[in-house]
Amino acid sequence: MFRITRFMQEVERPTPLTGRVNPPGPVVIWNLIRRCNLACLHCYSISADVDFPGELGTAEVFGVMDDLKRFRVPVLILSGGEPLLRRDLFEIAARSRSMGFYTGLSTNGTLIDAALADRIAATGFDYVGISLDGLGETHDRFRRKAGAFDASLAALRLCRDRGVKVGVRFTLAQENAADLPGLLALVESEGIDKFYLSHLNYAGRGNKNRGADAHFQTTRRAMDLLFDTAWDYQQRGLVREFVTGNNDADGAYLLQWVQARFPERAAHIRAKLAEWGGNASGVNVANIDNLGNVHPDTMWWDYTLGNVRERPFSQIWADTSEPVMAGLKASPRSIKGRCGACQYFDLCNGSSRVRARSLTGDAWEEDPGCYLTDAEIGVAPGAGRVPVKPYTAKGVTWVRPA
Repeated sequence: MFRITRFMQEVERPTPLTGRVNPPGPVVIWNLIRRCNLACLHCYSISADVDFPGELGTAEVFGVMDDLKRFRVPVLILSGGEPLLRRDLFEIAARSRSMGFYTGLSTNGTLIDAALADRIAATGFDYVGISLDGLGETHDRFRRKAGAFDASLAALRLCRDRGVKVGVRFTLAQENAADLPGLLALVESEGIDKFYLSHLNYAGRGNKNRGADAHFQTTRRAMDLLFDTAWDYQQRGLVREFVTGNNDADGAYLLQWVQARFPERAAHIRAKLAEWGGNASGVNVANIDNLGNVHPDTMWWDYTLGNVRERPFSQIWADTSEPVMAGLKASPRSIKGRCGACQYFDLCNGSSRVRARSLTGDAWEEDPGCYLTDAEIGVAPGAGRVPVKPYTAKGVTWVRPA
């Protein structure tokens, strides 16, 4: 996750460099259930409104939580499917809180009424993220359900009014990019604590719908708007959090934004970005799915590292005899093409290995979702270990910006 607000604070009030400090264990996003009342276009878990057999029971979940605590995992994000459809969700969440985990809830929000909002508040979730993929009809189209926007917005308000920290999650695609300004305005007018922009990653239905991925110029305009908005909040002293995910090129693009506006801060911000270090899949971010399979992150559902029914998470996560884990944990990673030759590799760490694998079949190819030009990243056109401009794979042709 790329924390824009934190870097805006560094622009205004620089802090000393500390060197990169990894958390004691990975953040774990846990898909406790695959069932969902929606069938969203970009769903990475390809959920549906049916029961999926073989899901971990309550006792099994508790046993895994004990192992995660011993392994010093600091954060559990309870997700789905729609996690509110799981009958023991609040029992799991209460135990998570009592064990000292930072406990988040990732939900589409459509099931939250006043009574359920009361229960969410009473459980003490540290954060509740609710997805809005546009305004009104745009969101309903992405979520494939009329009235979904109104229901999700009502859920945000119900949780907010009960003192729960809430955030809007927005997945950027070509078809909803025009709604971004309106969503940012809504976040301010509604007093929402956090805004998370996710770049489309090629997993699940997101892979099937990758033709809708925002074009590079659209992505750049969206990021410019997000940076400008975050800086405006910083200048006005408004406490809001802006973050992005699934495209670590955002760090290098922010550096360009700083160089253009605050050149005297550019060296400091570059050093801070290097401390952040970019993509952390397989290192500081982990995923457990509804069946207990462990993945390098939530977008890797077609690649399993092991299962917690057969081996503890702590053993699976530490096992670098597994080739993907060895590659993800390598420092520096060995990435091909323009990523490997990029002058900002230390800032983004090769970004999304899922996009590379989905498009080329090779997890160590360049990230096809990088929206910076060859000139911006210091690479001659066509440079690198493989041809990159243009190329076609799996029915999609990619042409790099000149």
